[in-house]
Amino acid sequence: MKTTRLTRNAGVLLAGLVLAALSGCGSADRKSAAALGTEGPAEPVKAVPAAPPGLPGMPPLLDPNDVYAADRPGKLSPVVKDFPSRVYVPNTNSNTVSVIDPATYQVIDTIPVGVQPQHVVPSWDLKTLWVNNNRGHTLTPINPATGEAGQPVEVHDPYNLYFTPNGKYAIVMASMDKELVFRDPHTMDRVKTVPVTCYGVNHADFSADGRYFIVSCEFSGELLKVDTERMEVVGQQKLPFEGAMPQDVKVSPDGKTFFVADMMAHGMWVLSGDTFETPKLLPTGEGCHGLYVSRDSKEMYVSNRGEGTVSVYNFPQKKLTKKWTLPDGGSPDMGGVSADGKVLWLSGRYNSEVYAIDTVTGKQLARIPVGGGPHGLAVYPQPGRYSLGHTGIFR
Repeated sequence: MKTTRLTRNAGVLLAGLVLAALSGCGSADRKSAAALGTEGPAEPVKAVPAAPPGLPGMPPLLDPNDVYAADRPGKLSPVVKDFPSRVYVPNTNSNTVSVIDPATYQVIDTIPVGVQPQHVVPSWDLKTLWVNNNRGHTLTPINPATGEAGQPVEVHDPYNLYFTPNGKYAIVMASMDKELVFRDPHTMDRVKTVPVTCYGVNHADFSADGRYFIVSCEFSGELLKVDTERMEVVGQQKLPFEGAMPQDVKVSPDGKTFFVADMMAHGMWVLSGDTFETPKLLPTGEGCHGLYVSRDSKEMYVSNRGEGTVSVYNFPQKKLTKKWTLPDGGSPDMGGVSADGKVLWLSGRYNSEVYAIDTVTGKQLARIPVGGGPHGLAVYPQPGRYSLGHTGIFR
């Protein structure tokens, strides 16, 4: 038995030597010799860094270099493709939502809602529009397929509303309560309350991997960094400007840079979300307020509420390249971009009107009267696979 095993082992060894010799035939290059161990050291293997894992359950990005790759013109999800195209305008002073037909620039419906509606927010699954009735302490659901409002849901202090990138939680920005409230995204039942020490939590956006989000605190001029999965504040800083009043937050297409509009510093704060460094200010115009990315991910439209203008930031060039002025003045605030990318829609906060602006020329296409104090309007439907909230942040 022992002799048989030795013979078998010798045969295997001999076969290996023959194969090794055959593999070297007809190839005398240094690489083959080095690989066989007959000449010089083996070539070093370059380490490939592993991509950091994203938030569990989050749909992977279509393009790791562009978080907005799913938002191209006309790329409507099957969930929304049959919804009528509308612009939903919450009127904070009238306690209504004006519904505009973008094809005719006419208000076709007025929906009574709760007290002081601030934003109209698309749900993560794209099926519902939630009206944030801030002082009424309710959320009014609107069915975007029919335009009909449903039964309000009791939610305390819903100034703004976001959704985690995996759709697991809704996040209520409870501005006056000084809380971030994680809730069930469908029933809106409270899951976890995160008290904060800043004043006026209001807007946010998420990192490319969804693992954290940056929050602006309007009344204390601060920023928060929040761990999405742990539902905990992991960073906080005061903006380096006396009287700072941060508003909208938006991440760059490559996911490396966060922009924060500031209506008192009259520009955007620019910082790395990963390092959460002290940000630098890029002046845009008086009352810098809302931030909206173009359908090709190349530009960002910046509303300057205090002077009636829109600045255009070019991502590849990393600078402001244009500035559009509303012909009769106005107070451009919050809004969104049409599904085809051709029209920027903004509410006129102090003028009881809505502006439709050509995204190529900057020309005002329409000026539409609505209710009092129009604020966070939603253009719907828009391209994208799911919504992160606010007036429509889609991935």
